[in-house]
This record gives sequence, C-alpha cells and structure tokens, in this order.
Amino acid sequence: MKNKKIEGNIVDIVEKSIFNGCLELERGKIASIKKLNGSGGRFILPGWIDAHVHVESSMITPGQFARACVPHGTIAVVADPHEIANVLGTRGVEYMIENGKEVPVKFYFGAPSCVPATPFETSGAGIRAYEVDQLLQKNEINFLAEMMNFPGVLADEPEVMEKIASGRKYGKPVDGHAPGLTGENLKKYIEAGISTDHESYTIEEAREKISMGMKILIRNGSAAKNFDELIPLMNENPEMLMFCSDDLHPDDLVKGHINLLVKRALEKGYGLFDVLRAASLNPARHYGLDTGMLQPGDPADFIVVDDLERLNVIEAYINGKCIYSEGETLFSAGNVSAVNKFDAENIGLNDLMVPAIRWEVYAIQATDGELITGKVKVRPAIENDRLVSDPDNDIIKLTVINRYVHTRPSVGFIRGLGIKEGAFGCSIAHDSHNVIVAGVRDTDILEVANAIINAKGGIAVYSQGEINLLELPVAGLMSLNDAPMVAKNYHELNLRITRMGSSLQAPIMTLSFMSLLVIPELKLGDRGLFDVNKFDFIPLYAGVE
Repeated sequence: MKNKKIEGNIVDIVEKSIFNGCLELERGKIASIKKLNGSGGRFILPGWIDAHVHVESSMITPGQFARACVPHGTIAVVADPHEIANVLGTRGVEYMIENGKEVPVKFYFGAPSCVPATPFETSGAGIRAYEVDQLLQKNEINFLAEMMNFPGVLADEPEVMEKIASGRKYGKPVDGHAPGLTGENLKKYIEAGISTDHESYTIEEAREKISMGMKILIRNGSAAKNFDELIPLMNENPEMLMFCSDDLHPDDLVKGHINLLVKRALEKGYGLFDVLRAASLNPARHYGLDTGMLQPGDPADFIVVDDLERLNVIEAYINGKCIYSEGETLFSAGNVSAVNKFDAENIGLNDLMVPAIRWEVYAIQATDGELITGKVKVRPAIENDRLVSDPDNDIIKLTVINRYVHTRPSVGFIRGLGIKEGAFGCSIAHDSHNVIVAGVRDTDILEVANAIINAKGGIAVYSQGEINLLELPVAGLMSLNDAPMVAKNYHELNLRITRMGSSLQAPIMTLSFMSLLVIPELKLGDRGLFDVNKFDFIPLYAGVE
C-alpha cells in the first residue's frame, strides 16, 4: 500500500515552529516529516482535545457526539460518564465505552468517583470503591473522574480515600472539582493526589491552585463558563492550562466546540503556541493520551485548516485516515441501541395536591444563568383549600418524580421561571436524573409528566392544549438521532417555553438543575425540599421547623 503524503504549513507545537513541509503517513502513523521550500498555503496542526466533558449533556450518544465535534476540529475527548452512571452504574460506563469504539474519534473515559452524588435523593445506581477499582484496571479507563465530594476528602472518609488510592495505584490521574476551596483545605485536597480543577470562578482561586501544582481547566460550556475570568492565566502559567466544555447542549455543540475557545484566546492576543498547547498538547501529556502531536512516530492525528485566524477545518485525520473533508464527515455514528432504567408509573392529580395547611411556603428562587438558587417565602394561590400556582406573581408549582421506584412525587414551588401558562419538564435532572416538571395548572403538569414517563425519558412542553416531546430513550438522557436534529428539537422546545412567558435564556437547562442537592441554597429532590446550607430536608410550609 502506497504511503500517503500531506503537504502544508506544519505547526509544530512541541518545538514551537511553523514551516512548509510534507507528512508521510504509514500504517496510521507519521513515518517522516520533510521540510519544503516556499509557503505551504494551508496549515496542519494537532487536533483539539476536550479535556473534560460529560457527553451525555449533549443529549446524543458518543458516536453522534463524534460526528458533531469533528467538523470543529476536535479529534479526542476526555469524558466523565457521570450522568449515565447515576442511572445505570457501571453498565452505563460500559455502554459509553463500547459506543465510543464504534467511531474513529478518540474517547478517553474516566471512572466516575461520586455516584450517587448525594445520599439524599434516589439514583438508579451507585458505584462503590471496589467497582471503581475494577474500572480503573481497564485499559479503556484513563483516569478517576472528578472528585466532587471534597468534604469527604477533607474528612478522610474511607470510601472516598479508597477510590483516590485506586487511581494512584494504577498510575492514572485523579480529576478534581473543588469550587471555592482555598488555604489548608485546598492543600490537603491536592495532597490526596488530585491534579486538576475546572470549577475555579475567580482568577485568584485558580492562581492559588496552580501554585500548589494543580492544572486548571478553562471551560466554556452551556451551563458554566469561566473563560473570561481565567484566560489571563495564559500569560502567567500557560503550561498549567487546558480547555474544556464540561457540559455542552446540542444547540451549542453544533455551533462550535474547543475551536471557539482557541479563537477567542487568539483574538485576545495570547501567544499562538501557548493557546494551541492548551487545546491539545497539555491534556495529551497530563492524561497520557495516545493522540498524535505531529512528531515522527506519532499517531497521524491532525487537522488541516485554512489559516491560523479563522481556523476553518478543511480536513481531519485520525490514525492516518481522513475522517472529515470539505464539509463532509466520513464516518457513521456506529450501531447503537437504547439502554435505560425507567420504572416510574403515571401519576394522578391527587399526587400533586398540596393542602392549604398554611398559606406561606418556602420556594426556590431561580436566577437566569445561575445554578445557585435562593430560598424565599411565598404565598401561592388557593383553590378548594389547596395551594396552586400563581403565575401572576411568578409562583409556579414544581414536582420531582422518582423514576426508579414508584412512589408519591415530591411537590414544591419555584419563582423565576416566568411562565404564564402550560408546563414543561424533563428526565434530565442533575444528578440522579429523576423527572422534574414545572407548570401553571396541575392538569398541565400531568400532561408533561406522564408524556415523559410513557416515553421512558425525554423533554416535554405542554402549551395551549398541545404536547411536544423530545424522546431520550438512552438512559432518559440521550437521543439516538444526530446532533442537528436534536439541536433543532431542543431549540424549538425552549422557544415554546419563551412563548409561554419565560424570559430565561435556557429554561430547560435551568429546570434540570433545580434538583441538584449539592448547589445552594434550596432545591427539590424526589424526597422533598432540601436546604443545601443546612444540608437537610426542610418542611414545605414556612414556620413549622
């Protein structure tokens, strides 16, 4: 078989040089690199690596994610299958690994470290320390995924420390998740063996973490972003930085991926090689990835772009094979079937009844673009001695339905959604992914909740007598369709909610975090109203504590 040759301006980010040259590819590797005279026109450089992502947040399978990210120049992702693990445990992790093998894009999965995230809500599965150890023994598992339970690390909880010890035993990096941690507590957290953090919201926090040897991930996801705050670190400690998306919804993924962070950093004037290294070399070195960096003997993984400003991808290669060319992705998403765990039964109107024992109740105060919520006292409307929504005062009934065990839903109220009619909900409810629904009338809530239950997962909107549903048959989190189709449906559902009166930029995403019991201040889980500051359940009715 004749060796393939690729010519262009070669961007050598290891040696920090650019020259006109020719790559000779043989058996999936770079056999040689020859310098040529003149200008090469187009540019050849290592493809992007997303240093931390939850593929499930894109609502598509790994195979479809691969097809969506390659046009943006991404050739590898470091993925934490935390979301599907909360539904299916290690079976879910295995599903992601196997589907990832169906495509040429390189998926590097981690062993989820915090499943379930909290014992105060019902998840579909748990992953104990011995299971983490078993996962880390696999070649397909490259790291211990984000250790969100930093209080457990600080308290030397045996189960937590055993998981970290397994990562160190097998020589695999341990990812961190420690927002706001500083001083001696941060020192102890890092000394446990934790090497990265993507949760720094201030540059001072990130600087302290870097000073203690921690790598910092600059992210630009759908839910959380810290690019603008942290990018000045590129002039201070570029070797300690990586780029990631964390959570990227389908409508954002089709617009761009790591390429957007690269472009923004270059537009701000940061050094070309520092930026390119953060997007490829730094994560490859940190995680020990077998992704090529345009060196002789490396896997032939690279992208060909028009120039170093627009960075429009002309071609993409992985292991010497062209997988993208001139706007066409040259591989399928692979064969994949749905796996799920969804045992909820339809609910009735009586399940949503809130007796008017007291008029004043505690409610969640949602804020656009924020995962942190407030705790407020409100007075809902009263009908037939029952508390109901009062849309005129933005007080909307909220329910969370356990999808793993048939039991009575928990019911509360939320302010900040802004809807004037109808209801919407989803089976994406971080982190345990029960069914969460908000609605103006109890009958509206029933329409949405039962549509999701009958579909065994999805996102639904009910407005003006019409129900619209985006089915998510893979663990209630992912569609089997491609990114453009899912993005279109997701966008249309958000638009419908906007027409219902909501002013939120991303109402479905906002709702999906209203049961995340580890983010202050007030949340609703499947077992009731939870005050995160007190770290305990509280009564719905105010004044009865």
